Amino acid sequence: MKLFVIAAVLAVAAAAPSSYKPEYKAPAYAAPSYSAPSYSSPAYAAPSYSAPAYAAPAYAKDNKYAGITVTSQSDERNLDGSSQWSYAQSDYTTREESQVQKKMQGVAYDSYGKATYEDVMGNTNKGSSYWVSPEGEKFTLTWVADEQGFKPKGDHLPVAPVHVYELPVAPVHEYELPVAPALPYKRTGLGYSGTSYY
Repeated sequence: MKLFVIAAVLAVAAAAPSSYKPEYKAPAYAAPSYSAPSYSSPAYAAPSYSAPAYAAPAYAKDNKYAGITVTSQSDERNLDGSSQWSYAQSDYTTREESQVQKKMQGVAYDSYGKATYEDVMGNTNKGSSYWVSPEGEKFTLTWVADEQGFKPKGDHLPVAPVHVYELPVAPVHEYELPVAPALPYKRTGLGYSGTSYY
């Protein structure tokens, strides 16, 4: 049987097509010779662009105060936290403001939420402003802002009306209140005997 298997393998190997091919050799060609082309460099004229013409913006509608300019301005910041600044405009509007740090009574909270009152640093501010309305009315406003709050002053600010009147007085009645009559009563208990009047 072994002989039969070996004979079958040899028969299959002999019947298989051969994969042997001879080595391929590429044909040799002579390298072609080309002359380099000669191009003349083109002459381009520099482009000329005219600047676009834009119409000047019209501010009449959008900015009715185009003629107002700032005539003076100052701003000073100091290392101690104080500052002052001011400006003035060509329409006579002015504003000045100054700020100073001050110790104030404040509330501090610890990590447990307990409140303690102690001195804290806070800002106090004061200033003034002056302007003229389009109708020609002149306004001056001064203010102070500190631990007492914001306190503006100006003749144009509304003032609460002061009412002068007398508080009503309850009427006085001229009569005597009735008195209950004294009635006889009897005391009872240890040590008391008989009828008595009070």
